[in-house]
Amino acid sequence: MASSFANFLVSPPLVPGSELVRPRFRVLARNAPGGADQAVSSLEPVALNGTPPAPTPVAHKEERSFESVVGGNGRFGLAFEVEEEKRKEQPRRFDDGMGVDKLEILWDDGYGSVTIKDYLDASKEILKPDGGPPRWFCPVECGQPLKDSPVLLFLPGLDGMGMGLILHHKALGRVFEVRCLHIPVQDRTPFEGLVKLVEETVRLEHAISPKKPIYLVGDSFGGCLALAIAARNPSIDLVVILANPGDPMKMAMVNIDNKIPPRLQLEQLSGNLTALLPRLSTLIDIIPKGTLLWKLKLLKSAASYANSRLHAIRAEVLVLASGKDNMIPSREEGQRLVKSIRNCRVRHFKDNGHTLLMEEGINLLTVIKGTCTYRRSRRHDYISDFLPPSMWEFKTGFEQIIGLFRYACSSILYSTLEDGTIVKGLSGVPSKGPVLLVGYHMLMGFELYSLVEEFLREKNVLVRGVAHPELFMGSMESPTSEFSLPDWLKVFGAVPVTASSLYKLLATNSHALLYPGGSREALHYKGEEYKVIWPDQPEFVRMAARFGATIVPFGAIGEDDIVEYVLDYNDMMKIPFLNDYIRELTQKTIRVRDSGSGEVANDQLFLPGILPKVPGRMYYLFGKPIEIRGREEILMDKKNASELYFQIKSEVERSMAYLIKKREEDPYRNIFDRVTYRVLHSPSNEIPGFKP
Repeated sequence: MASSFANFLVSPPLVPGSELVRPRFRVLARNAPGGADQAVSSLEPVALNGTPPAPTPVAHKEERSFESVVGGNGRFGLAFEVEEEKRKEQPRRFDDGMGVDKLEILWDDGYGSVTIKDYLDASKEILKPDGGPPRWFCPVECGQPLKDSPVLLFLPGLDGMGMGLILHHKALGRVFEVRCLHIPVQDRTPFEGLVKLVEETVRLEHAISPKKPIYLVGDSFGGCLALAIAARNPSIDLVVILANPGDPMKMAMVNIDNKIPPRLQLEQLSGNLTALLPRLSTLIDIIPKGTLLWKLKLLKSAASYANSRLHAIRAEVLVLASGKDNMIPSREEGQRLVKSIRNCRVRHFKDNGHTLLMEEGINLLTVIKGTCTYRRSRRHDYISDFLPPSMWEFKTGFEQIIGLFRYACSSILYSTLEDGTIVKGLSGVPSKGPVLLVGYHMLMGFELYSLVEEFLREKNVLVRGVAHPELFMGSMESPTSEFSLPDWLKVFGAVPVTASSLYKLLATNSHALLYPGGSREALHYKGEEYKVIWPDQPEFVRMAARFGATIVPFGAIGEDDIVEYVLDYNDMMKIPFLNDYIRELTQKTIRVRDSGSGEVANDQLFLPGILPKVPGRMYYLFGKPIEIRGREEILMDKKNASELYFQIKSEVERSMAYLIKKREEDPYRNIFDRVTYRVLHSPSNEIPGFKP
C-alpha cells in the first residue's frame, strides 16, 4: 500500500505593498516500501489526477476561497518548490518576518461567516478521486498568522476530507499555521501508515522549531490518531485537542442571529435547512459502502492502538465532549480519558451532538483561549500568550452568557475629569496605559462584567483583572466541567493575582484591574456590604510608581439592590457536613496573603447563599486620575507610599458614599421604569441616570 509524506510550508498569499504573490509549497513524496523516495520539483501546478494542470490561480486578498487551494477539477492549483531529501538548511517559514505582532482588540475572527453549506460545497471538489495518497493541505482562508505562531495539525474523522475545521479556519489561521490532513475516499492506508505519516510531520516540525509546541486537533477517529502520536513521542511538546465529531438543526443554526424575533429565526432556520437538502447527496459520496466497512475496521484498529498506550502520553490534552452525541458515549469517554491520562482536562458541551466542531456556538479558538491552552513556548504566559477578545466573543459573552444579568442591572458608569468634574461615561479615565484601576470588590464580583464591557464598548480598551489563583490551577475543575463563566473570564484577560502578573501588565502599558480586598472583600459577611477591607501595607503603590502608571480609584455599588444575602460564612459553618466541606476546601486553597496582612488575609472560599431581588441598578464612579509619573520619592520612601495608599483607599470609600446618596435621585433605578424607557426611547446602554 502506497503511503506519502507531504509537508506544505506555505508562503504568505499576499505581501504588503504588492498586488499579488504566487503561493509556494515544499513537498516530499514517499513511495511504497521498496520504491525510491522522490523529491517533487515543479514551478507549475502539479496534477493529481493525471490530467494536464490548469494555470496556477492567483490569490487575491478579496477572493480567498477553498478553490484557491483545491481547483475545481480536483487538482492542487498552487506551485511547488523543490525539496531536497536531505535538508542542509532550515526551510523558509510561513511568517518569515511578514506576520503581524499582535491582534487588535475586538478583531474579526470570521466565526459565523462560514456554515455547513460551505463544508458540503467544498467537499464536492475535494472528494473527486485522484488516485493519490493521504496528504496535507493549508486552507487559503486561514490567511497569515501572527509571528512565531505554532503549527496546528488537523486530523479528520472517518470522512477523511480534512475539512472539519472549515467553520474555524479564519479564526485559527490568525494564530496558528494550520495544516489539514486529507485522506482520499478510496485510500486504504492502514492505521499504522497514517501514524507514520503524521509522526514524520510532527518530528520535522519539532526539528525546525524545538521550542514551540505542536497542536494536534483530532476529530473522532482523528482523536485516536492524535493520541497514538502523543504516546509514541513523549519528548516532543504536544498539545492534543480531542473533539467527538450532528444535529442537523444545530448545523443549520450557525449563522442565525439570536437577537432577531423568534418568527424570523424560524424562517431563517427553515431556509437554511431547505438549502442543505440539495447538498446532502454529497455525504453519500464521503463514505460509500465499501469505504465505510474499511473505515469501521480502521476505527477499531485505531481505538485499540490508542487505548493500549494512554499511560505513555505526556502531552497536554484537552477533551471536548458532547452531551447529545448519539453515535458514541462522548461524556463517559471524556471522563475515562481524564482518569487515564496524567495531564488531561475536559470541557463538556451538554447541548451539542456528534459533529461538535460543525455546530452553532462552538468557537474552537475561544475554547482554546478560555482554557489557557494557547501558548508559543513550553509554558503558557498569561501576558505574552494572551490573545485579545474578538468581536464575536464580545457579542457572545455580553449578550448571551451574561445577557440577562446586564439587562436586569443596567449599570451606569461615571468618571472624574482633571478639574474634578464628574461626568457620565469614561472620558475621565486615561485611554493610554499603563493605568491601574483600584477599587472595591462587590459581593461575588458582580461589578466586574459591566466594567469590562463598558471599557471595551466606549474606549476600545481591554481591562485585565487579576483574579484568585484557584481560577487557573485546575483544582476547581472536574471530569464533568463545562465551558462556563470562569473560562469566559480568561477569554477577557483575567490573570492570576501575583506580583509577576501585575509587573508584566504595567510593563506592557496595559489597563490593569486590581482589588486589594481580594476574595475576602468579594466574599464578605452579612452587614459588611461596601466595607473596604484592604491590607495594612501598600502592596501596589510602589509597583505602579516603578512604571509611572496612572492610578484611578473607583467605587461600585448595587449588590444590595440585586440580591438578598441569606447565608454567609458564619452561617454555613453552623451547618453539619457543609462546614466540613468548607474546611476541606479552605485547606486545599492557595493562600494569597499571610496572616500579617490583616483582616484581608482571612479569605475563606465559599459560595454565599443569596436570593434575587426585583433588581435595582449598579453604579460606578471612577475618581480623579492620580498621576505618579516622575514621583520617585514613592519608590524610595515607604512613608510617602503609605500616605498615597491610604489616600487611594479613602477615595474609594468617598466614591461609594457619593453613589449611595446620588442613586436616590435616579429616576430609573427601578427596573420597571427602565423597561418602559427602553420601549419608548433607546437601548439599555443609553438609559440615563442621576445628574452628577
